Parts: sequence; structure tokens; C-alpha cells
Amino acid sequence: MRRILLVITLLLTAAVFVPSPAAARSAASLYIVQLAGEPALRTESARAAIRANRDTVLRTAGIPKPVRDYETVFNGFAAALTPEQRDRVARTKGVLRLWKNERRTIDEKRDEKLIPEDSTPAFLGLAGDGGAWEQQFGEPEHAGEGMIIADIDTGFWPENPSLAALPEPRPDQAEIARKWKAGVPGRCDKGQGAPQQQVTCNNKVIGARYYNLSGFGDWTGEYQSPRDYDGHGTHTATTAAGDHDVPATINGAPVGKVSGMAPAARIAVYKALWRQADGEGSGGTVDLLAAIDDAVADGADIINYSVSGSSALVVDPIQLAFYNAAAAGVFVAASAGNSGPDASTVAHNAPWEMTVAASSHDRGSLKSVTLGNGKTYEGVGQGPAVPDAPLVDSAGAGLAGAAPDKVELCYPGALDPARVKGRIVLCKRGVNPRVDKSVAVRDAGGVGMILYNPSENSLNADYHVIPTVHVDQAAGAAIKAYAATAGPHAALSATTNTVPRAPAVAAFSSAGPAEAGDGDLIKPDITAPGVDIVAGVAPPGHHGNLYDAESGTSMSSPHIAGIAALLRARHPGWSPAAVKSALMTTASTTDNSGGPIQRGTGDATPLDYGSGHVRPALAFDPGLVYDASAPDWARYACGLGQMQLVSDWCPIVGTSDPSDLNYPSIGIGSLPGTQTVTRSVTNVTDLPSVYAAAVTPPPGTTVEVSPPTITVPPGRTVSFKVTVRRTDAAYGKYTFGALTWTDLRGHAVRSPIAVRPVALSGPGEVTGSGAAGHTAIDLLGGYAGTVTARAYGLAASEVHEQKLIGSTAAFNSAAPGISPAISAFEFTLPPGAKLARLSTYAADVAPGTDLDLYVYQGDKLVGRSEGTTADEEVPLTGGSGTYQAYVVQFSLPPNLAEQSVKAHLFVVDAPSKGNLTVTPAQRPVSPDEPLPFDVAWRGLDPAKRYLGLIEFGDGVAARAWTTVAIGPQPPTIP
Repeated sequence: MRRILLVITLLLTAAVFVPSPAAARSAASLYIVQLAGEPALRTESARAAIRANRDTVLRTAGIPKPVRDYETVFNGFAAALTPEQRDRVARTKGVLRLWKNERRTIDEKRDEKLIPEDSTPAFLGLAGDGGAWEQQFGEPEHAGEGMIIADIDTGFWPENPSLAALPEPRPDQAEIARKWKAGVPGRCDKGQGAPQQQVTCNNKVIGARYYNLSGFGDWTGEYQSPRDYDGHGTHTATTAAGDHDVPATINGAPVGKVSGMAPAARIAVYKALWRQADGEGSGGTVDLLAAIDDAVADGADIINYSVSGSSALVVDPIQLAFYNAAAAGVFVAASAGNSGPDASTVAHNAPWEMTVAASSHDRGSLKSVTLGNGKTYEGVGQGPAVPDAPLVDSAGAGLAGAAPDKVELCYPGALDPARVKGRIVLCKRGVNPRVDKSVAVRDAGGVGMILYNPSENSLNADYHVIPTVHVDQAAGAAIKAYAATAGPHAALSATTNTVPRAPAVAAFSSAGPAEAGDGDLIKPDITAPGVDIVAGVAPPGHHGNLYDAESGTSMSSPHIAGIAALLRARHPGWSPAAVKSALMTTASTTDNSGGPIQRGTGDATPLDYGSGHVRPALAFDPGLVYDASAPDWARYACGLGQMQLVSDWCPIVGTSDPSDLNYPSIGIGSLPGTQTVTRSVTNVTDLPSVYAAAVTPPPGTTVEVSPPTITVPPGRTVSFKVTVRRTDAAYGKYTFGALTWTDLRGHAVRSPIAVRPVALSGPGEVTGSGAAGHTAIDLLGGYAGTVTARAYGLAASEVHEQKLIGSTAAFNSAAPGISPAISAFEFTLPPGAKLARLSTYAADVAPGTDLDLYVYQGDKLVGRSEGTTADEEVPLTGGSGTYQAYVVQFSLPPNLAEQSVKAHLFVVDAPSKGNLTVTPAQRPVSPDEPLPFDVAWRGLDPAKRYLGLIEFGDGVAARAWTTVAIGPQPPTIP
């Protein structure tokens, strides 16, 4: 089947980029423009046609030279467009879609800088006698030869010892020369500025580029070159493929030897993220897309992408580029995000990339604090003991005029030396990096620090500049209370090294079920070490150190990227999907105690870690793989309902049930009774095998595999079906099991199963218009009994209207404010509201208007909607209370300077009074039985908008909900 290019739709979720002053003055904003037709991938003959078509579009639209062309994994360009130009481009033949340039950030947990460790290669079974390096490559120095890993990040520090040149001659030099575009100008861009700010490449870092079209690199401290200021890029690159056994030192103390996962692989650096004045690492999608496009064109085998992304979409410009990269044979590892442990926070949910959660390793450091009242509290930490000394709570030790929150958090420059000198200081965790807190205490004259969690969170043994113990929220509250008494003092113990239970999923690691896909695809895919990771860094961002410890899914992703390079080096014919399958089906769900992997105080689940913790040694010989290609992924995207919103391609490629994608895991996000999924496995060994299915059914279900035994010749593929049936599982909660295929040659091919039984399954929303009308709601039953239906609403919207003047691309979601193009208002939701929503509509404003919505509860951003039109929507799920809303006029149509903009607030908090009805009010139901209902509305003002809710129950509890959105009567067409 012809490969179909995916197209983005729906609402994008990242913060809008901040333009340079010049861009703001000209009212031009950066856009990514996608053109019709497929990208070139690595087919040079296709480029001429792509360029000719692009020139035609630019000439027709009257647009000068773009700031960036894309043609390898994305067909289009980036341009700074005024509202008038944007509108003209959108109407030009051959243009498919425009997207605003958006801000993305690194997926490092900034307050998770932890104790360095050098044990992940050994913990993962790579290092040592009999380890995978030795078994597969003879010795570590050859592990990953022939592979090129592209690291899209904050750059690299060329002088870092882990990036030193590899010994010559290299046995893989001919292979690297064949793939890499050696000698082409720009593939090792030394950059600008003073010579010490520029870079050089070697046979380890074979290429380096940098991108600053978005203006995120304009901070005065940054380097206008691929040189890394932040350190994040150096850390991810050396984690993936740093040289073998390099001695590391932090703060002058040796911490052991470090190695990347694929120490013989080559690295290509693409700096598209930049250190900001606030310490964040950020970049724009215009630049990130350029980096991906170049990485594939340059010849990379693997991409590591430790960058934030959408949780709602499987298609946006970045995901679309990754789709085509994977179609071209490039394996993509991406970080799952650091928004855990809350559910449905996982990002990078497309099936063509590997989404990596973060977990701990088997090294711990215990440390305690003993108070003057004789009580001792256990924690973790590094450094020597501190004898008895006065204790002070940082909240009461600030400089005059310092912000109280920064004082309590021990920000540098916020503490008063007169109140800190010679004391142990109690500091609150959060916001600024924890190592920076100890720097602040040291600089103010403190001799030790107690770091406490204000709420439940992980404990981390940081490598601080002064002795520090980290304690939990209970101990922190007790110590804080004691510090408020007269004459408090304390002592810190020395560190005791331990072997903790590991791996454990990190508290910060983002969790499923994936918002994109409604749980029909388990994400994240796998977990890897992402806590306490030592690797190379850049001295400017790390207190002069060449090595430091970092934590986050940013750190777990390059572990998988490096391990994938090992598999590709050993099995060059494997597709990206086959590599992913090998890693997933051989992963472990148990820790070093033999018990289940933990998260917090309980057992982790596939929604935390996917298939489990990576075991590289087994992945070289998985026996069977679940393979897939671009047409399979396209059908999956059609099954999600995302592609057809912007194209008519789904009838061409076909549509599949998302649960039927040939994936190494089985997810069913809504199981009303029984569902059967299909899978296919391919034998990647040289011998035939007979495999038998072993099932651990999710509790409350039965699972049947047909056939239960399969014979798979070498290189051949066999299909089977898996039928999952609910028996007595709780409704609305996930239940987990597994399917494992085993043969007599030692292979165990394991797939997790995650299903969420529901009593009723149906549409999330139905729509209508006018004063009266009706529509259908079709449910599917999941139990035997009676289903009841009850209507709430319809409630007319409360309209907040204000004139907005001009446009702005400079709304800062971290520090919201108003301007002529930004309005704000406050509203209160009553207790017991059944449904609440804030919306704007394109029909209310001039064609071509682009609006954005942001909603806050206190200082917390609780909802945002940033599409490319004026149709925006924010569900309000935070319960009763006071909210603040901001309406941003991002751009205006040509020749329009101002307009009145309406924001519609819907609050449904009472049963219907007759304007909304559902029939029948009840009816019998059986498992898997279709259940049609009719929803009718009447007596509405045809000029207003309304929202309602149909609640379906089983006579005891509500089981399903469908919102009803009614718009104004459409105008009559003569």
C-alpha cells in the first residue's frame, strides 16, 4: 500500500513561543506550513519535485524566501507571516495546514538533581564478564559500532572526556562513511562568537548543528554555536553513547567510571533547545522540526528526543516528522514526560516511537538528622556528618525585601548570612533545583541543610555542595515545628550506602492511560533508568563540573536510544518496530527483590512502565517480534478519528480499531463486554519454533487465545486472536494481565494486557443546532439488567464579551497578564456542577481569527486551548471554586484592527426542566447489545448556545455520560 503522510489536527497543547522584538514589531509570527505531497525521506530524486512545488506555492502566495525549508521527513517550510500573509498562504492551492511555532522544553526534572552513579550498565546487564557488551560485541569498545545516534537537545561540550575521539583506525569507518554525509558543509558547524565558544567535531561527535529561528537562543549567556551551556544535551548524548569507562569527578570528588549504553556508536548533535534566563531549556517547534529533518537526511540511525510534547495528539508537526523518520527506518526514543504520578499525563503517544518512563537503580545512601529534643528522622543524602549546630528554618532567615516564597525555597541570594552562618538550614523542596538550594545555604554561611518534601514525593540523595539530608513530608513537618521552638539545634549523620529495592518507577514519571488513543494503546512503552544518572555535562550550567547527576525521563530516553543502537548494530535488518518489540517483550515487571516493580507505596502497573524494565541482554534474541510499518500506523491514526478531521485519506488507507494495531502490548480502553483483537508475530531466528500461549488474565476477565499453539518458521509471520471478556471486574477501572508465548528454546515473548471494563460504551458528545431538534446516541451494553437515561441542562452560556485590539504572540502562560489583545475575567463554579466548559467559536468572530484560551485556579494553569482557529475549548474539571480565564487574540484577519470577542462559559448543574429530553428513559440491556437512544431539545433561543449532559446508569450508579452541545440556528440560504 502507498505510504500516506499524516496530518496534524485538533488542539496543540504547548505554550506559544515568545517572538523576538523585531518579530513583535512587524506583527509577523512564525508558522510551520505543510504542503501537499509526501516528503523525500532519503530519496534524492524526489527533492527536485518537492522544491519546484514549494517555489510555486511561495510565488502564488507572494511570500518571500522562507526562514526554513523542510523536505526529508516533512514537506513544507517555516515562515514569519503577518496575519494577512498567513490568510493568503492558507488559501493557496497545495497548502495542507499551518501551525504556530510553539515552545517545547527539556524533560529534565529540574528539582531532581541526584547523587551520581556509575552503575546503570551493570544494573542493566551490559557491563562485566558475561554482560551483553561482551557476549554480543566481544568487548565494550566495539558495542554499537556502525551506528549514528542523533541527539536533539541543548548541544554538547566538546571537551568532555566522554566525547573524546575513539581510537583509530575504526573497524566501522567504511560503514559510517557510507551512511554519513561526510564533508558536506554545515554538518559540523563550528558556530559563531569567540573561538572558545565554537566547537570542533571528531570521530565520536561526527556532526553538530544549531537552530535559533525561534529566538529562544537569544539569552546573552548562551553560545551561538552547537556548544552546550545548559548541560542537558551533553548529558543525554553521553548517556546514550558516551565513551567506555571514563573516570568522572563531581565537585572535586571521584564518583567512579561512566559509560554510555553504546560506547562505540557515533553521535550527531542537533542543538535546538537553549538555556533561558530562568534556567529552563526551551526551543521552538520550527527549530525542532528542522533538527529532525536534518538528522534523517544526514544519515542517523537513531534519534533521541528528550523533549516535551503533546499528550492529546499522535499527529502534530513533530510526531508527523517522527512518523516519516520511522518509515525511513530510523528508531525514535522519546521521553514520556515528568508530570507524574497523575494519570493520563504521558506524552509522545504515537505508535511509531518508543515512549520511555523513568525508574530508579540499585544504589542508595541513607542519612539521618537528630534534633536537640532527641528525636531522629531517617532520610537520604550524601556527604560527611555535621556535628550538633544551631538549626534555622529558611522561612525565617531571609534577607530584608526578599520574596517569602524564594526565601522558603532557599533561592540563591535570598538568605540572610546573619541568620544562616554556622547553622543547619531547613529548606523546602520545589521549583528551583535542589543542588542550587544547598549552594544558597553554603553562600550564606550555612554548614548543612535539611531538605523536606512539602507533600508526598520521592526522596533523593543529592550530591550537594554541603552535607544534606532529604526527608519526607511527615519528618519535614515535625522538624519545621521543632525549628519554631526556642534554641533549636540538630546534627546530621554520615552517609550509609545501601542496596535499595529497584527498579521503582519515579514519582515524576508521567503515567497513562494515554489521552491520545483513549487507552487503546498502552503508553509509556517501557521504563529505563532515569533517577540518579551521572553523565557528562557542560560546566557553565553545572557549577564548573564536567559530570553531574540528573533525573527525569530525559535521562531514561537516551538509555533506550543507546540500547536500540546496540540491537540495530547486531541486527541491521530489523525495522524500528521490530527493535521496539524486542525491547518490550523481553522487559521485566519484577525488581531485585523478586517482587513487583513499585511506584510509591504500591505495585506499579503497565500504565506506569508499559511492558516493564528494559533487559538489553534478552532483547538480542527475542524469538518473535510484533512488526508494523507506515500503513499500519496510518490506519491506527484513522481509527483514532484524528486524520479524517483534516483529510479524506482514511477511505484510501483504511481504518482499524486502535486496539488491533500489531503492537507488543494489548490495550482496550473501553470494554463493555467482549472484544477480540488480532496480532501477528514474526520469527526473527534462524530456526522454526513451536510456541504455546500462557495467559495471566486481568482479574475479573477471561482471556482466550486462538490458536493457543503456533508454529512459526524462520522469517515467517503467523497471526492469532485474543478475546477478552469481562466477568466481574469493576467498571471504570483498569485491570492488568499478560500473554506470553514460550517455546522450548528458552524464548518468552511477553505482552502486557490492560483493559478498562465499562458498563456502557458510547460517544463522548453529540451536537445539534436551532430552537428544536433531535439526534441519536448509540451505546453498547456491558452487563445484563436495565439502563436508565437522565438529562441535565440544557444550560445557556454565560457570555463574557470584550473588545480586543490588535494581536499578540507574546502571552506568557507562566506569568499571565492582560494587554489590548488579551482579556481576562474571573468566574466561580458552584459545588455539585455536573459539567462546566469554557469555549470560543470561530462563528462569533471574523474569518481568519486565531484565539487561544488559558484557565487558572489560583496560580495553577488548569487548562489551555491553543489551536490555529477561533474554535477553542477548555473542560473545567477542577470542581467548585474561583477561576481566572484569559482570552488571547493571537492573530487577526487582514485589514482588521479590532473586534469584539466572546467567551462562552457553560455550567450544567441541574436536571433538565424540559428543554432537553432523552428517550427511552430506561430499557433492558445485555452484554454487547447495541442500545439506541433519542435526544431531543426544544424551546431554545435560536441565537444562543447551550450545553447539556445525558447520564446513563444501571439503576444504582451512573455508568456513562454524553454531552449535548447545541449551537445557534444556521442562517437560511436563499
